Amino acid sequence: MPATARTILVTSALPYANGPIHIGHLVEYIQTDIWVRFQRARGHRCYYVCADDAHGTPIMLRAENEGISPEQLIERIGVEHRADFADFAIAFDNYYTTHSEENRAYATLIYERQRVAGHIRRGTISQAFDPVKQMFLPDRFIRGRCPNPRCGAEDQYGDSCEVCGTTYAPSDLIDPVSVVSGEAPVWRDSEHYFIKLGDFEEILRAWVQGRHGGRPRVQPAIAHKLDEWFAVGLKDWDISRDAPYFGFEIPDAPGKYFYVWLDAPIGYMASFKNLCDHRPDLEFDDFWGPGSNAELYHFIGKDIAYFHTLFWPAQLYGAGLRTPTAVYCHGFLTVNGHKMSKSRGTFIKARTYLEHLDAEYLRYYFACKLNAGIDDLDLNFDDFVQRVNADLVGKFVNIASRCAGFISRGFDGMLSTSLTDPGLYARFVERGETLAADYEARELGKAIREIMALADLANQYIDEHKPWLLAKDPARADEVQGVCTMGLNLFRVLMIYLAPVLPVMARKVEAFLGCGELTWAQAARPLIATRINRFEPLLRRVEVARVEAMVNASREQAAATPSVPPAAEARDSAAPISIEDFSRVELRVARIESAAPVEGADKLLCLVVDVGGERRQVFAGLKAAYAPDDLVGRLTVVVANLAPRKMRFGVSEGMVLAAGPGGAEIFLLGVDSGAQPGMRVR
Repeated sequence: MPATARTILVTSALPYANGPIHIGHLVEYIQTDIWVRFQRARGHRCYYVCADDAHGTPIMLRAENEGISPEQLIERIGVEHRADFADFAIAFDNYYTTHSEENRAYATLIYERQRVAGHIRRGTISQAFDPVKQMFLPDRFIRGRCPNPRCGAEDQYGDSCEVCGTTYAPSDLIDPVSVVSGEAPVWRDSEHYFIKLGDFEEILRAWVQGRHGGRPRVQPAIAHKLDEWFAVGLKDWDISRDAPYFGFEIPDAPGKYFYVWLDAPIGYMASFKNLCDHRPDLEFDDFWGPGSNAELYHFIGKDIAYFHTLFWPAQLYGAGLRTPTAVYCHGFLTVNGHKMSKSRGTFIKARTYLEHLDAEYLRYYFACKLNAGIDDLDLNFDDFVQRVNADLVGKFVNIASRCAGFISRGFDGMLSTSLTDPGLYARFVERGETLAADYEARELGKAIREIMALADLANQYIDEHKPWLLAKDPARADEVQGVCTMGLNLFRVLMIYLAPVLPVMARKVEAFLGCGELTWAQAARPLIATRINRFEPLLRRVEVARVEAMVNASREQAAATPSVPPAAEARDSAAPISIEDFSRVELRVARIESAAPVEGADKLLCLVVDVGGERRQVFAGLKAAYAPDDLVGRLTVVVANLAPRKMRFGVSEGMVLAAGPGGAEIFLLGVDSGAQPGMRVR
């Protein structure tokens, strides 16, 4: 065990407050949570804070589309995020929001100190402007044809092409349109505020090259990328945005707002300050002041390394605050070898996963795949099922289930007064320091392999001594008790090593063994001459059918939710069709005879519609927009010749027509009175 307790503050990147948590996000939060729990198990003071990133144009526009205020939107999303994280056993000490007075105060403090030090300049830039919405457009709110003559892909973002990978300025797009209004943007000049990032180049180079505890501040791949950025020179960083914008107004610049990437990382400070205000034993300056001796670590995705390894340290340096001890990046998640896909059902929300599978399956599987690098990791469902069932159920839990019954039935739950193989137990304890080094270095996959190798040894011990055969001879009862006591002690040590990965199971094991909180120091002391409680199953096997149901549910959610941007209805970008093409679609008037929620589906209503004497069942994503009773008796339009689609709730025999971006903003097409069910729409 370490001789001196460390003081550590850890953060994860802030999830954006305009949508749900999905399994791709969870790679980061699970990795961070495991590392934090490990530090606590080793006896260190380790605090973990996070917050919702609650500012910016997308949030402003989504709130407008839903007819609510941005504050209402971020409050609702915040509740959902907290619930998802809690159910995945992510143990934040504080989870907050960047739309807070603490965040405003620190954003203002950092800005004013940068300005006084001469690190901020003003300059005029030309930006895309939506003439309908009367607002400047972020690059990602402009779409058009890729300017690369060898590509020319349609419907690409204003900063890069997802087909050929070319990066460019929004003004380079061919036939650009605003995704907000569908109109072509115009270009207007605006005065913006910039941090002169070049002022910090020497300091940033030194920070990147620095080390702590023998480890680099950033991973080698990130350091290499930073060298490329240094080589071309650090450009001034635009930290302002024009109204309308949801965020904090710059104190001395009416109508100008802090860019979300200025105040988002400041959310780490704000969340910790909020924690300090509720914890008298914590002092903010002990962690963030220039003389802080605490360790500060940021866990982030590799796509935002630039912000966290250049912008963020520069903000802190310029404001006279301490800089991070290290920034740890991770790769992206692929599913079955591909990017997460809504059509494949592999764009899986955290809540959808939880409706079908145990959270600790995913925690364990991610731990098996994670390491200290930034390579992407793949969630392969076949491997997922096999690895969880073979490792956790077949190897690990199996140790306890094979031994506990003999102790309960034959010895009233009492363990032996000594271990039958102290040498084997010592081998397990000695591996603790090697495993601790793996955890510390974020080599989680390596740690899991070593733990499972120990589990094999434990099972081998039980197989060799065969307590089920010994139990047949009453004269060998002491041997049965000794073998099973030994097996349960090996299991307990393994649970200590796995507790950061499987915290829910660890609490169950603590109750089962009656051993108190499982910490790393406990491994050295065997559990003997004590009474354990009745063993209860710790984990069920993963059922393939449940994985398939999760994928199907995700696919159905995607089908029920429009994936196009709000402006798509106003854009005339679809390829022309002939009258013959149109005539193949059979549109008919239908009367809704009944409507009811679909059990197990977040967004679907089950409609029974009359299409001219023929009744059909249709599943429609209208739940957030309409009360079922309000739909009964209404006339609408359905696609009557759509092939029936088998869903897990039943068969959908058509499609009702509606408009809107989705959620509460979906509008069922109506039909004037006088029309009758079954009439064809021409």
